[in-house]
Amino acid sequence: MRSSVEIYNIRTGEARIIWQTERLVEAPNFAPDGSYLLLNDEGLLYRLALDGSTAVEKVETGFATACNNDHGISPDGTQIVISDKVEFGKSAIYTLPIDGGTPKLVTTNHPSYWHGWSPDGQELAYCGIRGDLFDLYTIDVTGGEERRLTHGEGRNDGPDYSFDGQWIYFNSSRTGLMQIWRIHPDGTGLEQVTHDNHGNWFAHPSPDNDKVLLISYDPDVFDHPRDKHVLMRMMDMDGGNIRTLFELFGGQGSINVPNWSPDGDEFAYVRYFPVET
Repeated sequence: MRSSVEIYNIRTGEARIIWQTERLVEAPNFAPDGSYLLLNDEGLLYRLALDGSTAVEKVETGFATACNNDHGISPDGTQIVISDKVEFGKSAIYTLPIDGGTPKLVTTNHPSYWHGWSPDGQELAYCGIRGDLFDLYTIDVTGGEERRLTHGEGRNDGPDYSFDGQWIYFNSSRTGLMQIWRIHPDGTGLEQVTHDNHGNWFAHPSPDNDKVLLISYDPDVFDHPRDKHVLMRMMDMDGGNIRTLFELFGGQGSINVPNWSPDGDEFAYVRYFPVET
């Protein structure tokens, strides 16, 4: 099996396998009602039912057939956001109805890679590459002018909102090794959250607003590649009490986007297995 879609319960410390497939699937989002996971596979999106049937249903995305693993669902459950490169040859951010349909362009500057939706549903946070700088931006969900939060201090990526809307958590290499930082949505109050000897990526605050999930690489690993031995870790909102939940073979595609269950008791992820040749 190439991909194993799994759900971990933070209360019991137990994981369960939802679906295993030879397909390369990535980045599970929980539906707001908890009934399915949204995944990407070979440029398309799929719903994976959690009713025990593990039925997989394709989501209609129109011309957008090169969706990467930067996708999500709006807080009210009415829209999907995707990052797709078909129209411009570089990743652009679009929204579409939750049941599928024609994508509506949000970002006019490219490439842009979505990562977070504000709790009030009004703004999107994303990583944009402008020239050779990886920086964080926010934009109204309907489009318009993007708002820049960082300014070339290392690579800045993976922004995700806290559920009270007060912080955007992200990973940055501004001090050397990739670490977790946070900043207010208006660009003030920058703080470093982790200070350790790991490459820390993709921080996702929980719906309870009391903990943050992240994935951590060995310090000699550059970027966030797939097929590495990584740690799934959790910490308090301020970076305290950081601990390892489990190890896995994964990385890229495991938890790139928001992945908590609506009740905050569980999170979804993808574990990968080496393909024998």
